[in-house]
Amino acid sequence: MTVGLGLGLGRFPFETGKDYFRWVELCELGGVDSIWQTDRLVSREPNLETLSTMAALAGATDRIRFGMNVASIALRDPLLTAKQCATIDLLSDGRLLPAFGIGSALSMDYRATGTPTKRRGKKADEALSLVQRLWNEDEVSFSGEFFNYDKACISPKPANPRIPLWIGGSSPLAMRRTARLGTGWLAGIDTPERTAVAIKGIKAALVDTGRSIDDDHYGATFSFRFGEVDEPVSQRSLKGLAARTQQDPSRYLVIGDSTDIVSRVEEYIAAGCSKFVLIPIAEATNDAFYQTRRLIEEVIPVFANS
Repeated sequence: MTVGLGLGLGRFPFETGKDYFRWVELCELGGVDSIWQTDRLVSREPNLETLSTMAALAGATDRIRFGMNVASIALRDPLLTAKQCATIDLLSDGRLLPAFGIGSALSMDYRATGTPTKRRGKKADEALSLVQRLWNEDEVSFSGEFFNYDKACISPKPANPRIPLWIGGSSPLAMRRTARLGTGWLAGIDTPERTAVAIKGIKAALVDTGRSIDDDHYGATFSFRFGEVDEPVSQRSLKGLAARTQQDPSRYLVIGDSTDIVSRVEEYIAAGCSKFVLIPIAEATNDAFYQTRRLIEEVIPVFANS
């Protein structure tokens, strides 16, 4: 099982777009496995739009893969989404890692756009199935509860004939959705213990579907910072996670040195994960570069031959 350490962004920490692309270059040259962008439409903090970012990365990189962490499919039209992903995958020579979920019912994205949250899981199921069919079939006709297509088709198809479909979410319904439709599973920011429970649930659901997911297609996400817990930036992250989870936030992120980060990665590996989205806790360009360089120099080499 190959361990891949990717880097993700939620809050955009850079002063300019050029700073972002310098960071992307650092990731690609530094052996980072992949780059991920959190999906959020409505936010007072700066966040990049996910699929636009994927398109930019297709043109700005040569080797590194990139994906969405994770895109809310229930807010998107599956035909447009399938076309966008196919285009990005083609232009990047098959390096896109599409990842979708449904998002929280409390998300401002639903409220601000007037999108109903009731039965959003069923809507996501229809959309994900249609996206896969549009990638793989010459023509798709479908009449459902949420979508109706008559001889829909897209061309060109993705460059990768086995383009993956990563699915997020840890609820029982999300586990079953992953087992029915996914080729991989990507956890949100969650503890190693809860991640282990979700992976076991997905594998149990796979038995019922008769499908399989490769053992190296289970991923974990957590935030990290080389620093001290009493730093203002650390305190803001800890307080934000405590409010969001109503639990001890220390199991959802790592603040310390390389030993602490390596240890947490190993906990997730023991839970069944081999792919990682590590999000640097940083609020400015120089700090984001500092956090990334230390991860490249001190953590990635530990797992380089695993």
